[in-house]
Amino acid sequence: MTALKHALAPLSGYAAAHLGFAVANGVATIVLNRPAKKNPLTFESYAELVDIFAAAATDDTIHAFVITGAGENFSSGGDVFEIIGPLAERDTKGLLAFTTMTGNLVRAMRACPQPIVAAIDGICAGAGAILAMASDIRIGTARAKIAFLFNRVGLAGADMGACAILPRIIGQGRAAELLLTGRSLSGEEAERWGFLNRLAEPAGLLAEAAELARTLANGPTFATGMTKRMLEMEWAMSVPAAIEAEALAQALTMTTKDFKRAYHAFADKRKPVFEGE
Repeated sequence: MTALKHALAPLSGYAAAHLGFAVANGVATIVLNRPAKKNPLTFESYAELVDIFAAAATDDTIHAFVITGAGENFSSGGDVFEIIGPLAERDTKGLLAFTTMTGNLVRAMRACPQPIVAAIDGICAGAGAILAMASDIRIGTARAKIAFLFNRVGLAGADMGACAILPRIIGQGRAAELLLTGRSLSGEEAERWGFLNRLAEPAGLLAEAAELARTLANGPTFATGMTKRMLEMEWAMSVPAAIEAEALAQALTMTTKDFKRAYHAFADKRKPVFEGE
């Protein structure tokens, strides 16, 4: 089965076919799971990722995501023989169908209300770098190597929203350098540039990402989803329009039971327990 066919059913019972997928305590962990080849993506794994994140938009049982790679790498991008080779044989219509599908993955990641934490070790290249970019928070290791290498294989750096999203994370000039040259960014440089939120030791990377995801999952999930939505929407707004939109969003959030729970907990000098409503 696929998540898309069961979009109204909890993802907590979903059995992934082309990825590692597990749910615990409201956190869904996705593992790009082809370590012998540095976790490349295939047509099937792309489609399954789209299904999972699209289904998450209506799933109240998942409160946060972690996405990582098996072994000591995040992802080497599209599989050379299972994606790149077949694409060379497609006509324009077939190629557009593929690039639309890959773009839909980023759309689904940005549209789902759950925060996505990427845990990045080793190679994080091409479409793998895009997956990291499309996540909300990125934790990496010093030995991570992040490369938007499309230009190095004869393609535009304009792929899956990179020209729109990457400058928002690291700035226009730095994004231009990475997208025009395809050079690798070390983990330490990526942390200095703001692509990585912070660095972790390889042995503790996944645990640190999971702990952050659990913290987010245990928070006021309606408010968290609203924050993610407004961060996305306000890039296309003027400052006055953004202020007005935030007034509406905050007033709506103030109607939630979690807001009242936080008030009563503060008054009672105890930690609030949020329930996502």
